[in-house]
Amino acid sequence: MEWVRGETIGYGTFSTVSLATPSDSGGFPPLMAVKSADSYGATSLVNEKSVLDSLGDCPEIVRCYGEDQTVEKGEKLHNLLLEYAWRGSLATQLMKLNGEGLPESTVRRHTGSLLRGLRHIHSRGFAHCDIKLGNILLFDDGAVKIADFGLARDLTVSREGVEIRGTPLYMAPESVNDNVYGTAADVWALGCAVVEMSSGKTAWSVEEGLNFMSLLIRIGVGDELPKVPEDLSEEGKDFLSKCFVKDPEERWTAEMLLNHPFVAVDCEDNGQREDLFVEVKEKVSTSPRCPFEFSDWEPIASESVMQYQPLDSPVERFESLVSESIPNWSIAQGWVTVR
Repeated sequence: MEWVRGETIGYGTFSTVSLATPSDSGGFPPLMAVKSADSYGATSLVNEKSVLDSLGDCPEIVRCYGEDQTVEKGEKLHNLLLEYAWRGSLATQLMKLNGEGLPESTVRRHTGSLLRGLRHIHSRGFAHCDIKLGNILLFDDGAVKIADFGLARDLTVSREGVEIRGTPLYMAPESVNDNVYGTAADVWALGCAVVEMSSGKTAWSVEEGLNFMSLLIRIGVGDELPKVPEDLSEEGKDFLSKCFVKDPEERWTAEMLLNHPFVAVDCEDNGQREDLFVEVKEKVSTSPRCPFEFSDWEPIASESVMQYQPLDSPVERFESLVSESIPNWSIAQGWVTVR
């Protein structure tokens, strides 16, 4: 496919996201998003393309139109051409509501869409590993789709060593304690996303400057669970209780949750869905920031830590996070931050 690069709409640690227009339509949309990376960041794009190819078409997953390589300003770039959502991510749109959550009818509808997307991903033998509002894109008709599969895992492939995936605020207890990143961890992260959509606040209450280790300990040790919004309906609270189960074996699956009353109803909101968000074209920005100003806690690229050997206990794993051999968690280098 021949295409022309347009304006830059986002930056990440490894990649840049720009607009792209095809030189010859050939059945392609008139406007796409192109995610580009140099040789250092190409691994994530290659993984994303492979996963999207394996998943095939799904209405709740962002489409991929192809990949290629270009040389621009003397630099070789790997490019991934993707479906463009000009209304941006749910994280960005929610921030425009000044700390307010979405109407529950909208939360129900979005949650149902995300569950259908997760059901498809999981049925194909993959886990997304970075479900959050920043990776959920909003389209013109109010539909949402799951994006950014750079950290997705093929669950049929065994891995050695300690790997750290995803965004800390959305990590499941088994990921913190046992280095497990499976379908159940996606469901936990979905619960965190539902809390944010409902309340406008992250599921874990954290203060600026809070030590990262303190958050991990709260997630992995003890009985504390993410905070459920008080004004959520009883159906919504029960739904979240099925997501926030410490034991992944007892946590409901995406398939089970699709039959929960919270989403298994007609949640149309009388034609008001188009008025829920401010339709403002995004300016160039760092992409994405961790929702609600926790910019330090971004998704972590597993490739940078795959060489380490397994540790025997959660305590040893916590200690490794502050050793010199692990990337500095307070900076972006080595972390995936592309939407």
